[in-house]
Amino acid sequence: MRQLEMFWQNFFNNENEEFDWWNRLKILNESRRVKIARIKGKGHIFQRINLGNEEKLYYQLHISMLMKQGNHFFQEERIIPHRFILKSDQIIEHRQMEEYVPKQHLEKVEVESDAVDRSVRFTYDRRAAVQYAERWWNSYNPAYRKFEVDCTNYISQCLRAGGAPMRGAPHRNQGWWYQGNNWSYSWAVAHALRWFLSGSTHGLKGTEVESPSELIPGDVICYDFEGDGRWNHNTIVVEKDADGMPLVNAHTQNSRHRYWSYEDSSAYTPNIQYKFFRIGD
Repeated sequence: MRQLEMFWQNFFNNENEEFDWWNRLKILNESRRVKIARIKGKGHIFQRINLGNEEKLYYQLHISMLMKQGNHFFQEERIIPHRFILKSDQIIEHRQMEEYVPKQHLEKVEVESDAVDRSVRFTYDRRAAVQYAERWWNSYNPAYRKFEVDCTNYISQCLRAGGAPMRGAPHRNQGWWYQGNNWSYSWAVAHALRWFLSGSTHGLKGTEVESPSELIPGDVICYDFEGDGRWNHNTIVVEKDADGMPLVNAHTQNSRHRYWSYEDSSAYTPNIQYKFFRIGD
């Protein structure tokens, strides 16, 4: 749509400050000494609502940015949902849709049970997990169900691609598993996966580390945006920046090579809590 193309060209050419996500990103980049060397984007309209003499349109903005940090370059990509209202071929209202933070059910997950074979061991294939994360960061593997809140389902798929063994089926509150039209809470719910990783003692497990700088590609970060004990989100580390800090991939608001802290997210609050998990070691 020509109106959108002209809007975004003008936006980036004039360093407009209309959108919160852009302002937050600029502040975060400045603190990291990161500059945007090149930026390009495209939009995909996924819903139209006719309001008589006006039309409300919802679209996904796919932004691709070549980032420069000292002598280090990397590509960061985001899918950012927006809404605008068109009247007489003019945009009269245009705004970013807030990043969705689900109110997760605090399901209790039974990590271990007497029936579990504790002799099962696996070697985590980090490369395979990261390759999967890169392949599916902005699409959905048809072998799995797509969830409205897909962040944990995506991370679980990455871990599975790295060789993590499933266990606990068919009990949804036990272990970590996916089978056809059924799955464990820990497979698809952020809060449940966080507690599974910290409680598991064999097979898929997470060793908590103090600093994000200790993480390497294939590791997992869990987020409690409000600091209220409800874990809302998960990401997978896929790369490190020039300072040795993690760059992550995620679903729900799909992101690739995003800075780990999420300070540029509309969901971010000063009370945010993180858990940093080394996987498989």
